Amino acid sequence: MARFTVVIPYYQKQAGILQRALASVFAQSHQDFDILIVDDESPFPIETELGTLSLEQRARIRVISQANAGPGGARNTGLDNVATGTDFVAFLDSDDSWTPDHLDNAKIAMTQFGADCYWASITGGDAFYYHFDMVRLERTEKAVRLSDKPLILEVPSFPKVMLRDWGFLHLSCMVIGRRLFETVRFAAALRLAAEDVLFFCDCAIAAKRVVLCNEPGAVRGEGVNIFHGIDSDSPQFLSQQFNTWVALDTLESRFPQKTEEVVSIHSYKQTARKQALWSQARRIRRREMPQFSLLARWVIRDPLLIRNALQLAVGRLTR
Repeated sequence: MARFTVVIPYYQKQAGILQRALASVFAQSHQDFDILIVDDESPFPIETELGTLSLEQRARIRVISQANAGPGGARNTGLDNVATGTDFVAFLDSDDSWTPDHLDNAKIAMTQFGADCYWASITGGDAFYYHFDMVRLERTEKAVRLSDKPLILEVPSFPKVMLRDWGFLHLSCMVIGRRLFETVRFAAALRLAAEDVLFFCDCAIAAKRVVLCNEPGAVRGEGVNIFHGIDSDSPQFLSQQFNTWVALDTLESRFPQKTEEVVSIHSYKQTARKQALWSQARRIRRREMPQFSLLARWVIRDPLLIRNALQLAVGRLTR
């Protein structure tokens, strides 16, 4: 069996995107891998994307088709179907692409330092200004250098650091070992919310060691993946923010006695509330009805939403 299994969720709206991602996988300097693509009922057929591959390349790919379950559900299906002989699982979004040494750097770092959770840095266009590399992280957080070439870091109290700002983490740069891919799963119901952050945190808590590599592992795509197609005026935006709040509330339960982590989570929960309420205010300005049913569900889980709504109304009346 291959040492790496590459898990790619697929739900696409443009031709050629998956081909680009697969080309970057087959161009890896480390070639001991197989590929598991989960077709999450994509509106653009996967057969077209695979048609240009050679027979040898096609033989290394397994496609699993399923009813639409969202990105977390698709990744969970991938994790549930990893071959028994696999040592590491590497995630890749279908609209991202890997740099040539991503798997090799992960293999070296994880085997040399006994790690079962790994992230590389990510690069991308100006639209992804919030991502930053491990060198910047080293300047702002206490970190231990395990290697200089490539630069490999270990960060004490990693979950706490991650919760302050997870802009240095991305799924397409993440590799996990058997201890994690056999036990940790995405909260699939929290579509397009903070399910990735919850997964990051659960992996960090369960891992025996987390290492970070400054070398870019992936190039971020340009938002052509339908998984990330919701803006603040979309009818699905309120649901996304509610799911984000639920994910953060779940995350808070992971740290019942750690004040610093909880303070960070409370800040993110407040941001989700404000964004949700502003989206409903914009609906009213457009003479559309607020989404009362979902707002009621949110209030039942989180009565603070009422106080935020009143503060928003008072602020508008004052102005």
